[in-house]
Amino acid sequence: MSLKKENYRERLIDQKINKYLTIFGAIAIEGPKWCGKTWTALNHANSVTYMTERSPRNLANVDPKYIFNDTKPQLIDEWQLVPSIWDAVRHECDNDHNKGKFILTGSTSLTKQENDAEIFHSGTGRIASMRMYPMSLFESGDSTGDVSILDMFNGKVECKYIRKVELDELAKLIIRGGWPENLDKDIKDIDIIPKSYIDSVIYKDINERKDRKRDPNKMRMLIRSLARNESSIAGNDTIVKDIEEYENSDKLLESRITVADYISALDSLYLIANQEAFSLNYRSSKRIGKSPKRHLVDPSLACASLDLSVSKLLNDFNTFGLMFESLVERDLRIYMDYLDGHVYHFRDNVSGDEVDAILELRDSSYGAIEIKLSDKGIEEAKKNLVTFYENARKKPKFMCIIVGYYEAVIRDKETGIYIIPITALKP
Repeated sequence: MSLKKENYRERLIDQKINKYLTIFGAIAIEGPKWCGKTWTALNHANSVTYMTERSPRNLANVDPKYIFNDTKPQLIDEWQLVPSIWDAVRHECDNDHNKGKFILTGSTSLTKQENDAEIFHSGTGRIASMRMYPMSLFESGDSTGDVSILDMFNGKVECKYIRKVELDELAKLIIRGGWPENLDKDIKDIDIIPKSYIDSVIYKDINERKDRKRDPNKMRMLIRSLARNESSIAGNDTIVKDIEEYENSDKLLESRITVADYISALDSLYLIANQEAFSLNYRSSKRIGKSPKRHLVDPSLACASLDLSVSKLLNDFNTFGLMFESLVERDLRIYMDYLDGHVYHFRDNVSGDEVDAILELRDSSYGAIEIKLSDKGIEEAKKNLVTFYENARKKPKFMCIIVGYYEAVIRDKETGIYIIPITALKP
């Protein structure tokens, strides 16, 4: 019998879970806390064991087989608290080769030392890992889904008028974020959960990894620096300048190591979602930027760390634009993961030509996307995309401008570029 919760809101990952449970003996769902992993896993499980409870955790520490039962799929929540569970699950899957026996969920990745000491087999072929994120606008019901990414790849977009989403509504979606528990909160309270999340990371979660002790104040400064550099290509040295004082090369080296370690701690909590650079034969490959574009996993976290509100975004259009870009790229990341594709960014270091997002499918076909908060940036975005198209040896299947404040889905007659509101998009 399914443990599906009442009023469960379907997630895009549900279809992937259903498919993988028929192919693999176990699946592992990884992602940040509060993104809905346990709730979604319960939707597919027939029994559950919580490693956050002392009694089953103690049993598992003696021998993981003591927590296994015959009611499958069995969900083992926060399995990483007893890392030996991984090999035990892999062994159980080998015993009879039955499919869909276990669902593992985890909010913190293991350190290399823990992984080397506790896990002796990768689980390849037995345990399939998948990443889960906060909700996209389509999943939360804030996008109509009138246009799909696949529609654009296939040239089947239907042009139409849709409701224009006002700027204050867009600001609310950014501040609220994609946290399931935040969807029904009053607008005056939508910043509470993201701010609580940041505090939990700083004072508790960063020390879940036992490899070293980390300073909460320094971590807060780091997160603020990452938030200030949201949707940018800032390197670690920029972050060091933001949060560290150094007097000589030795101190600078120490600061770089510290920043790298603290970013690694955030990465282990699945809070870093950087956008890698796209590799393309564009004039000369030597000119193409290799640095990733920085992102926290949800724009609400950047806003919470900078104490931004709906009214503050409305009064700071530059910051509003960067956070809107982060919102769009969060959704594109979720949609492309659903499509088994990837999201990149592009920059030519010599000419400065750049494209906000490149969407690539498994067959290597790709689309080029510019992101603008309102229609005032559309002409500039068209020029950027046309320049990219002219210089790219391999042409994109489509080009698109994703806009916030806009009232129609159209295709530009001169350039063929789609113009689509983010609140009309789905995979």
